[in-house]
Amino acid sequence: MKTLGTLIKRNTKLFFKDKGIFFTSLITPLILLVLYATFLGNVYRDSFVMSLPEGMQFPEKLLGGCVGGQLISSILAVSCITVAFCSNMLMVQDKVNGSIKDLTISPVKPSTLALSYYFATLISTLIVCLTATVVCLIYVASVGWFMTVSDILLLLIDVFLLVMFGTALSSVICFFLSSQGQISAVGSIVSSCYGFICGAYMPISQFGDGLQTVISFLPGTYGTALVRNHAMNGVFREMERIHFPKDAIESIKDGIDCNLYFFGDKVSISAMYAILGGTVALLILAYILLNKFKKKMR
Repeated sequence: MKTLGTLIKRNTKLFFKDKGIFFTSLITPLILLVLYATFLGNVYRDSFVMSLPEGMQFPEKLLGGCVGGQLISSILAVSCITVAFCSNMLMVQDKVNGSIKDLTISPVKPSTLALSYYFATLISTLIVCLTATVVCLIYVASVGWFMTVSDILLLLIDVFLLVMFGTALSSVICFFLSSQGQISAVGSIVSSCYGFICGAYMPISQFGDGLQTVISFLPGTYGTALVRNHAMNGVFREMERIHFPKDAIESIKDGIDCNLYFFGDKVSISAMYAILGGTVALLILAYILLNKFKKKMR
């Protein structure tokens, strides 16, 4: 355990020491917040207003809270994954600069070395994503705050679980990479594509039936739905308080992917947690087995 702790500390320090990787990881969620608020904010607002029954008046603060919750849920759902890939660059960099050879010839078990990369990436990504969460909450407070303490705690749990998912996924993928160009290419693909396939950039309810079915098999979709539900719980409670029609509330939830359906059956919140948690466990198991297989091959 002492060796594992030393390696985790070493990897975490190297991540924060590399200003390029650290600031790139930190500034990505902030840039997304500015871009989303500037460009997508009006799109979300207009689409929401158009979905309201004709002649219905809607408080401006509640509208701001609805748009703000949708924006920050999209940002956090994407950032927890993309930042994990940035944080995990250290694993590939050690292969490129030869540091991995120095570590493997020392009396360190391959499993210990592999776990040190995982936990270091988890810690680094959590620090960045929790910082982004605080900034996002400040933004929501400025446009329309309806969240409770329980909503915030559930949102933090969602962020933690998504970071675990992103770290496990990036660890499995980075295991096969051996050059800086490869990790840059993978990082670019993940950054540009993940937001679409997880329903962050565009609700999957707006996709065709076939694509919706395919996306419903992807665990990241349920992670986005969890964040979105807990970021907007307060908004929906306020809608109920002002006697907003229940059918209209459910229609809004369907339209922004708070409600997800698997072959026509509504997926519960507990099922979403089970899917995401189970995927994390499977990815970590795959990562461990890959490292054990590599040891046997040697």
